[in-house]
Amino acid sequence: MYEISADPARLDVPRIHDWLSTDAYWALGRTLATQQAAIDGSLNFGAYHPATGAQHAYARVVTDLATFAYLCDVYVDPATRGQGLGTTLVTAIRDHLTPYGLRRVVLATADAHAVYAKVGFTPLTDPDNWMTLGLS
Repeated sequence: MYEISADPARLDVPRIHDWLSTDAYWALGRTLATQQAAIDGSLNFGAYHPATGAQHAYARVVTDLATFAYLCDVYVDPATRGQGLGTTLVTAIRDHLTPYGLRRVVLATADAHAVYAKVGFTPLTDPDNWMTLGLS
């Protein structure tokens, strides 16, 4: 069983940056400076091996901790995939956010709908209400 922690001091930032900038379709080429800024402005979660302390998964949440949260950069080390760690991590994040009474937690995914559905996420009921401003 992996340990899930929101302690920013435990994050393996070089590993997170390598994972995302080289293997995550949504963050390919992201610079270390950009990743560090994203970490600094977010609530971050890591999943750590209980015996070694090595980080095996990461996710961050952009939130005001009052009304809204955006779950993003969810990544599980390829060597650890298929063992339920992604579901465990997202469940821990959901449970961490629950006491805040947020009105909405959103995410975007191209390929992991089933993982998030296990935790209670559903497709938008009114996607026409949502808009985006893509600057880059």
